[in-house]
Amino acid sequence: MVSVSSSLLYCLSLLSLFPFISSSITIPLQHPQTNQIPFQDQYQKLNHLVTTSLARARHLKNPQTTPATTTTAPLFSHSYGGYSVSLSFGTPPQTLSFIMDTGSDIVWFPCTSHYLCKHCSFSSSSPSSRIQPFIPKESSSSKLLGCKNPKCSWIHHSNINCDQDYCSIKSCLNQTCPPYMIFYGSGTTGGVALSETLHLHSLSKPNFLVGCSVFSSHQPAGIAGFGRGLSSLPSQLGLGKFSYCLLSHRFDDDTKKSSSLVLDIEQLDSDKKTNALVYTPFVKNPKVDNKSSFSVYYYLGLRRITVGGHHVKVPYKYLSPGEDGNGGVIIDSGTTFTFMAREAFEPLSDEFIRQIKDYRRVKEIEDAIGLRPCFNVSDAKTVSFPELRLYFRGGADVALPVENYFAFVGGEVACLTVVTDGVAGPERVGGPGMILGNFQMQNFYLEYDLRNERLGFKQEKCK
Repeated sequence: MVSVSSSLLYCLSLLSLFPFISSSITIPLQHPQTNQIPFQDQYQKLNHLVTTSLARARHLKNPQTTPATTTTAPLFSHSYGGYSVSLSFGTPPQTLSFIMDTGSDIVWFPCTSHYLCKHCSFSSSSPSSRIQPFIPKESSSSKLLGCKNPKCSWIHHSNINCDQDYCSIKSCLNQTCPPYMIFYGSGTTGGVALSETLHLHSLSKPNFLVGCSVFSSHQPAGIAGFGRGLSSLPSQLGLGKFSYCLLSHRFDDDTKKSSSLVLDIEQLDSDKKTNALVYTPFVKNPKVDNKSSFSVYYYLGLRRITVGGHHVKVPYKYLSPGEDGNGGVIIDSGTTFTFMAREAFEPLSDEFIRQIKDYRRVKEIEDAIGLRPCFNVSDAKTVSFPELRLYFRGGADVALPVENYFAFVGGEVACLTVVTDGVAGPERVGGPGMILGNFQMQNFYLEYDLRNERLGFKQEKCK
């Protein structure tokens, strides 16, 4: 996920910005406003979320890379389709907003007073709002990470040879970890690695690896990677598990409503299950050369899907990952609408179309927003759709609420919120066959039991 080419002048300019060189926690997660917006704007919003979900899916399928004490925090939902959490770094602490992302492992924040970001304003309530950066000069605990520090390889996802040309200038790169570049489905970011102190209520974690990004594209905030890599927040804190409940999307502006992200830092070796949760084991990640991101994902064992009680014939190769990394099902908080490979999506879509006879399809809306099938429900007094149920390994199954798999726009149109290849942009082969997005998991409590390698879930009203 890192590029170091053409970085010498960039590195030297960065060093001028660093004159200093020589149990459980609950965090809130935010909710968008519920005020109504015009139907056409809602269609545009859905089209934007389709596009970003597909871009995210293409990245996760083909990631671009180059060589019991607890704490709780608020988790916020955003109209651009993500969820954010506030974290504090530095001495004294500086508090910043981060997108919570279970599909990546690096933690980074906008950094320095010279931070540049292109196309980074996503909130319609404040389109010109300025992103608040972290200022290393104001923190006595900020240190540039050394090139020979083992954590340098974490952010680069590869071993770093400090004798190579890009580390040859003694005043710069042979002393520090080379600059990084991270690619996401919706944009990029680049900067240098810092060793900093992370503050979570009464807990302080010194020497925490964090990326100091000095430029980004299409990134509305920093990103807190919650994936399975060494550099992720759960790994660096040594979490036994973490859990959250996702507020529902409203496709409008952001508000200050939030649910909770709970970080379990208890070190006890326990297989005790949380009451009322059903569990499915994580599936072993495939190991593929030049696809280190596959090792970061949370793979699940999805056995089958039913629509209205009828089995959807999804080819097995899309439900289980192969040794080449193709196929399998992952869960990703950074994806909005669930992605399915075309050969898996078509049977699902066809089954809904076969069973739904009371509403007329509106293909002009499908063409406009990229979701299908869509149905005109404006004349219906009550709207009823077939149940969508997912069956996982370990006997866990979940029936999704209809609002988690159909988006209702202005009381007129309802569209299935699953996306596939070839609808908006070229088809991509390889990688996960299905990516379970956050729209389908809204108002579900999810527990990532890292200690026992399993995911627990239950439906509940998040608040």
